[in-house]
Amino acid sequence: MDMFKMLKEAAAMKSKLGDMDKALRKHLIDIEVNGVKVQMNAKSDLLDIKLSPDLMKQDVSKVEKSILSAVQQAIKKSHDVMAEEAKKITGGMNIPGLM
Repeated sequence: MDMFKMLKEAAAMKSKLGDMDKALRKHLIDIEVNGVKVQMNAKSDLLDIKLSPDLMKQDVSKVEKSILSAVQQAIKKSHDVMAEEAKKITGGMNIPGLM
């Protein structure tokens, strides 16, 4: 393969990855579990947590489990979105270290 063509393709991939990063930061994920609302972006940055007043009347262990569950679901969803976006750029090719 021509070295210049490889460099050009690498530069194009870098640009696409930058665009993907921006899109993932803007993509918001909202999850609600038992009165816990979690907002995260598709880069897995936790942006907000809201607890309903009714939730605060429950046993502490139930509140903790609800928070943990909501955060875990939001993280899973963010990873799914990230993987889908990466697949679009790479054409489904698995590139080590990309995800």
